[in-house]
Amino acid sequence: MRKTLLFALAALTMTTTISVAQNVPTKMGESSKGKVLTDEKGMTLYVFDKDSNGKSACNGPCAGNWPPLRATTTSSPADGYTVVTRDDGPKQWAYKGRPLYTWHNDKMPGDITGDGFLNGAWHIARP
Repeated sequence: MRKTLLFALAALTMTTTISVAQNVPTKMGESSKGKVLTDEKGMTLYVFDKDSNGKSACNGPCAGNWPPLRATTTSSPADGYTVVTRDDGPKQWAYKGRPLYTWHNDKMPGDITGDGFLNGAWHIARP
């Protein structure tokens, strides 16, 4: 009985770990500046200094240049991640309270051309 209970507990723990891992909206990538958070395609993610309290300040044309990392209404955040609602309505992933974006001028995984953009207001999102 005890072995059965331990086996069931181990299986539940593995299932929970796998479930949480599947809810992480980012991956870890490498760039010339070290480790970065990336989207599912491996594109570098960025944070914006003008965002505050989990709210995006990048709207309109800004969001065209810096596409938000979109979340769905059914997204279930993992540890460190939250889902924020943008001013234009859609949901966006945030990491440690900071909304996440890609940069339209990055063309390949590992590109970090947005780092330091706008007088240093844009930064690589780091794990």
